[in-house]
Amino acid sequence: MTENENVNTDMHSEMTVGEILRNARTTGRRKREIPTISKQLCIREEFLQALEDGNYNVIPENVYILGFARNYAMELGLDPDEIVNKLKREMGLVAECGTDDESDAQSCTVADKEKWYCGLWGRSLKFVRRNWIWFVVGFVLVLAIIGTLIGLNLKHAANLENTQSVESVATTASVIEPKYNVNVRERFGTENTENADVILQATQESWVKVEDARGNTVFSRVLVPGDVYYVPSGDEYTAIFGNAGGVDVWVNGVLAPEQGADHVRVSGISLSPEKLMPESMAKVAE
Repeated sequence: MTENENVNTDMHSEMTVGEILRNARTTGRRKREIPTISKQLCIREEFLQALEDGNYNVIPENVYILGFARNYAMELGLDPDEIVNKLKREMGLVAECGTDDESDAQSCTVADKEKWYCGLWGRSLKFVRRNWIWFVVGFVLVLAIIGTLIGLNLKHAANLENTQSVESVATTASVIEPKYNVNVRERFGTENTENADVILQATQESWVKVEDARGNTVFSRVLVPGDVYYVPSGDEYTAIFGNAGGVDVWVNGVLAPEQGADHVRVSGISLSPEKLMPESMAKVAE
């Protein structure tokens, strides 16, 4: 690490996330204005300004705050992980112990837990000593109940195993996994895998929001490359892509046309298989 990098690291440790972002935007060779960056990232100007001001109440949800901060940091040439982790500490989303050293933080956490356990352990011992006979009776009853349940379950074990095997095969067969362009990193909406006709996969970092016909949000998250979301079946779902060119849409295992260009926000995307696929491609998919 060079001397300049050391100086920057020391400065970042003393500055807030907002100060770091503003400093990166307004100093150096590439001084830039918020409106320019807003258009490039498809993030509203007031949200970028709120990040620099530390006024996080302007942004509706924590996931958006962290996602916007990550994109902003990458655009400014900062370490996105450093910015997000520091922001989580500022927002109180992770516990701090007065130090960034992992071993010291763990020691502090253990010490705090020991203080809490001390009083609880003493009271528990007194209670057990006074009521030990009831604990013994309760233990015997629990053993008797467990023994009875085991006996009943053994009678049906074979049938249950057969049923589970059939269900497992049916579930596996119902999922049509496409040949993704990016290796799968993490799966979301797995409760929809049995009937999902449409699958979304991020090939670039992008915010994805899915709403039902009433406008209720059923999924909202910043997806990173490789993340997959299984869309519930039905024609009433629509989506918003913060980076339309960074999301692959698969319909029954076939890649649908792109919904927009890179770094372009597109809303009102119908997730109906019939509307996603042109007629010629829909026939091939069938």
